[in-house]
Amino acid sequence: MNESSPRSVRVWDAPVRIFHWLMVLSFAGAWLTAESERWRLVHVTLGYTMAGLVVFRLVWGVVGTRHARFADFVRGPAAVGRYLRSLLQRRPEPHAGHNPAGGWAILALLVLAVLATVSGWAVYADLGGKWIEEAHEFAASAMLVLVVVHVAGVLLGSWLHRENLVRAMITGRKRADEAGQGVGAAGLVAALLLAAVVGFWIVQWQAPPVLHAQGGAQRDGGEAGDHDD
Repeated sequence: MNESSPRSVRVWDAPVRIFHWLMVLSFAGAWLTAESERWRLVHVTLGYTMAGLVVFRLVWGVVGTRHARFADFVRGPAAVGRYLRSLLQRRPEPHAGHNPAGGWAILALLVLAVLATVSGWAVYADLGGKWIEEAHEFAASAMLVLVVVHVAGVLLGSWLHRENLVRAMITGRKRADEAGQGVGAAGLVAALLLAAVVGFWIVQWQAPPVLHAQGGAQRDGGEAGDHDD
């Protein structure tokens, strides 16, 4: 019996885990600082961080390790429906990597992150007017809803699969009837990703880009004009 039980194998590589938790921190921080002028630079820097992370994930989703690739977990509607039915029947289909429903949730989060960061940049640069602000708020709110659904799905999956999926995204290991992934160059990629984010924050904080100065000047100019009137 024990011989046929799934063993713990490495499923999530280091870049996927670093990306995941940096996105969690970036989105949470951006949401908490969204309404504060005092923390505006932090909010904007978190937005740029998210944009860079999304670009990295899109690339890693093509050239990364097996379970990091979109081809491994993006499935059609039939597969998603089959998996959701298995959840309702409390006999969830086993998937070493992301399940079909989770795969589409990831794609939706990436798309919304792109919309949020692009519209946020436009708002900060005073481009597009009120509708850009509304688009930015919509994308951020939609991301929050999807994050809540994602967390609920992780908790439900952990219960039905009898496995701590949050811990799996920390350790990289899950129970699976397959060989674990080799580390290869993934560790170096993860280190470079983390170093790039830390370096970006250091440079950003010491010498904010010209874009920030322009955006602030435009806002200050508008406020001054309103005051003169």
